[in-house]
Amino acid sequence: MQPDHVRIFDTTLRDGEQSPGATMTSSEKLEVAKTLSRLGVDIIEAGFAAASPDDLRAVKTIAEAVGVTGVEGRPVPEPPTICSLARATTSDIDQAAEAIAPAKHGRIHTFLATSPIHREHKLRMSKGQVLAKITEMVSYARSIREDVEFSPEDAGRTEMEFLYEALQAAIEAGATTLNIPDTVGYTIPGEFGERIAMIRENVPGIEKVVISVHCHNDLGLAVANSLAAVQNGARQVEVAVNGIGERAGNASLEEVVMALYVRRDLYGIGTQIDTTQLTRASRLVSKVTGMVVQPNKAIVGANAFAHEAGIHQDGMLKHEETYEIMRPETVGAGKTQLVLGKHSGRHAFANRLMELGYPVSGDGLDKAFARFKKLADKKKFITDADLVALISDELYQPTEYWKLDKIQVGCGTGMPTATVRLVGPDGQARIAAEVGTGPVDAVYKAIQSLVNVPCTLLEYNVQSVTEGIDALGEVSVRVVPGDYDLPPDRINPQYEQSRARVFHGHGAHTDIIVASAKAYIAAINRILALKEGTRDENKAAGSAA
Repeated sequence: MQPDHVRIFDTTLRDGEQSPGATMTSSEKLEVAKTLSRLGVDIIEAGFAAASPDDLRAVKTIAEAVGVTGVEGRPVPEPPTICSLARATTSDIDQAAEAIAPAKHGRIHTFLATSPIHREHKLRMSKGQVLAKITEMVSYARSIREDVEFSPEDAGRTEMEFLYEALQAAIEAGATTLNIPDTVGYTIPGEFGERIAMIRENVPGIEKVVISVHCHNDLGLAVANSLAAVQNGARQVEVAVNGIGERAGNASLEEVVMALYVRRDLYGIGTQIDTTQLTRASRLVSKVTGMVVQPNKAIVGANAFAHEAGIHQDGMLKHEETYEIMRPETVGAGKTQLVLGKHSGRHAFANRLMELGYPVSGDGLDKAFARFKKLADKKKFITDADLVALISDELYQPTEYWKLDKIQVGCGTGMPTATVRLVGPDGQARIAAEVGTGPVDAVYKAIQSLVNVPCTLLEYNVQSVTEGIDALGEVSVRVVPGDYDLPPDRINPQYEQSRARVFHGHGAHTDIIVASAKAYIAAINRILALKEGTRDENKAAGSAA
């Protein structure tokens, strides 16, 4: 039953979204799902349907839009399998089944902890009770869908003999994929690879199912453990774009894929991923989650193909392979210069966006083209990176309860001041002026005085999109909301359960102060969307449990 390639099971939309502050709106989730389909991902874990009505709705939307035919540009003919996570309960499994129902290929992924520490302190169940629950819930899921995945949570710390029993019970109950998760990132490559080999040797019926692995990065070994598992017979790897996920994250999709691609001589098996889409996928996920990719990140970091040392530069000039084991164009990181400027027309603009993987039309195209023209008046050359930043800033903003209209700052060694004019939810413009420790602080204080949404700024990141004095600046912020007044009948119960939740905002502009204001307002709009229980697809969706 093992496939002829390593299946890529992407959990960016489920485990990845559980990263603090990485919650995506429904429209952002759909765009990421389309990108994953275009990338060639085999299985998309679209969410945890039982976590909230919004999650169920988001998974169903993805199943309808991506799971029926895939998307244009997908490198393989069949659409991806759409999967929903479910705890080992009938209600969770029912909601997962409902969410994935529209998909041509749907999967229910259920799990139950098996390690001694989980059995004793979390489940408070005996070994016999755990085995009985596995049999009952996997059988129930299989009665609804043919494709069922089972995960013994914390398998990395589970006694091998009991792990064999748990996996055998799942096979006999009808599981088609067995996932071995290193839930807390505890194991090391040799140990984890040996576990996979021992499972293949000691579990009756294991040849009938696909062996999968889901490795966390607490010790920085998630990718190494995943590759060790592949060497020992695993044929599905659970990953996330940019390695995002709980705590230190998951195995990075792009790193696993390119390790198998570059070292096929060692592993003897690859994936069906279109590697030229990796950089675009990375940038999209970074934009919609507000999680900046560090420059030295393997494969997709800004410095991944940069060479500064004289010895390295000399070698590169003589032959690229002296210091590059893969070409930047292989992962979609080539520096294509696009000749677009203020004289470029709407058709050329729309066509280039389509080539970059951003099909935009109607009002969305009108707004993006208007912003492009404004940018072209300030920049002589518009690069692909500029376009991606511009369109991402246009498409992936939450509903604008508050909108930036005008901004003016004064700064220097004297007294930094800011005057801000915002348009409120009622369409009325309001103005405030404040003094701060710097121009950004003054701007944020002025915004706060108008919107009355107290929050604490946890993180503020600035980066340029391209080189040059006229480069677009991108700002990402993370905030934690405080309490503010709202009639009780308008408070969303889900918000009340998420007081400590982190919200992100993103803004791009040639003026870094304007970009900073846009990012902060975007984060506030996300807070308002959840606070008031908004259900529109462009507003904040609930996070997975």
